[in-house]
Amino acid sequence: MTAPFDADRHWRLHERVALRPEPFGALAYHYDNRRLTFLRSPDLVALIESLGDQPSARAAFDAAGLAPGRWPAFEKALGSLAAGDFLVMEDAA
Repeated sequence: MTAPFDADRHWRLHERVALRPEPFGALAYHYDNRRLTFLRSPDLVALIESLGDQPSARAAFDAAGLAPGRWPAFEKALGSLAAGDFLVMEDAA
C-alpha cells in the first residue's frame, strides 16, 4: 500500500519525465520505467509544470487559481503520479 500524497511537501516533475502537450492535456512518459500516462486536464498539466516553483503542492493549487473544492481531485491525481514515480518529493533545504 502506498502512503497518501502529502500536499504540504514540495514536489516536482521527475527529471526523466517528458510531457508532450495534447489537445486533451498531455502525455507523460517516464524514460526510466517506460510508463506512459494520459493527463486529461489542461489544469492538471499546468499544475504539474508549476509544482517545482512552489513550496508545496497546496501552494501550487492556490497559485494555479484552482477552487479549493477541486483540490481533493487534483491531490488524488498527483498521488497517482507520485506512486508511478512521475513526481518526486524534494527534501526541505
